[in-house]
Amino acid sequence: ELTVTTIAKTDNDKDQLLNNNIKPSEQITMIKVWATLLILLEACPTSHAFLSSSSPRPRMSLVVPTTAATTAAKPSTTTTIVHPKLFMSTQEEQSVDDVALDAEERMGKSIESVKANLMTIRTGRASATMLDRVKVDYYGAETPLNQMATIGVPSAQQLTVDPYDKSTFGDIERAIAESDLGLMPTNDGTIIRINIPSLTEDRRKEMLKQCKALGEEGKVAVRNIRRTSVDAVKKLEKNGSIGKDESKDGQDEIQKLTDQHVKDIDSIVASKEKEVMTV
Repeated sequence: ELTVTTIAKTDNDKDQLLNNNIKPSEQITMIKVWATLLILLEACPTSHAFLSSSSPRPRMSLVVPTTAATTAAKPSTTTTIVHPKLFMSTQEEQSVDDVALDAEERMGKSIESVKANLMTIRTGRASATMLDRVKVDYYGAETPLNQMATIGVPSAQQLTVDPYDKSTFGDIERAIAESDLGLMPTNDGTIIRINIPSLTEDRRKEMLKQCKALGEEGKVAVRNIRRTSVDAVKKLEKNGSIGKDESKDGQDEIQKLTDQHVKDIDSIVASKEKEVMTV
């Protein structure tokens, strides 16, 4: 629906509207809005239409020529101001399906985050992703190590870190040593080397705890998404947009999505735990 406000009913009033001063640069900036508006007005023509922004300045008026059919059908000298913002597309109210799709997408991202974090847990073999969670204090800012250096895997039992800024050797070594990876880097003056020792039984148990903790973080994220999504469905019901039955079906669907994604996280964690325990 378009709401228009009549502000001029005589030629003098119309001329006054057209005499607003506006810079050429401002006309260029606003021309796309007017072009879109003309297309809309062709579908619902009026005798004359003048457009203006909601603010007093800058202001621009546009005359839309009347067709013979329109004039014959409805002769009028009424001039109207139509605010461009009325023609801007607005976000439609979400439906239950929209809420469910959004929940599924966000839950999927939570699972991807769990996978990425689990890849940083070492399993006895060298992998560049092991250092993805290492953050280095770089001039007071916590910066991911993989943004500060090239990480190589020369063998199954060794990693190399080649910093872009050679003055950060000490900071990088300290960050790796203080991480929960249980690794001790060495610096030969040109590159940092990290030997990957075989996991002891105690270290494997520590890795298992980390796997479980990362899995729980993912499940908490999924359940938080469920809560906000269910609240959104309840709000639709409260506003009268949907009925009780549709609300219940929507909440049931979101719960099914939650159960499935929690199950997927458990499966991913179990697979990683098996990998960690494999000697």
